[in-house]
Amino acid sequence: MILEITLASFIVIMMLTLIRAFKGPSLYDRILAINTFGTITVLFLATLGFHNDRPDFLDVALVYAMINFIGTLAVLKFTKYKNLSFQESTPNPE
Repeated sequence: MILEITLASFIVIMMLTLIRAFKGPSLYDRILAINTFGTITVLFLATLGFHNDRPDFLDVALVYAMINFIGTLAVLKFTKYKNLSFQESTPNPE
């Protein structure tokens, strides 16, 4: 009973963060909402795996957490530098 309530509350929170992601007043609010959505998805997958006695869901949740983290860093770097390359710009010698 408690796990079902927890899963339902995760779904409600995920819907609220999606609303914030679409409405968000600034770009950084939208990025934060998508990151929060990813974190709640990880918690949802872990709780669902515990509820269904499927421990392999935890592996999927951990992989999704790593992808969420790397994706958020990539989006933040792209919004700051407008480039995802590893090369740093060298100053013009002239």
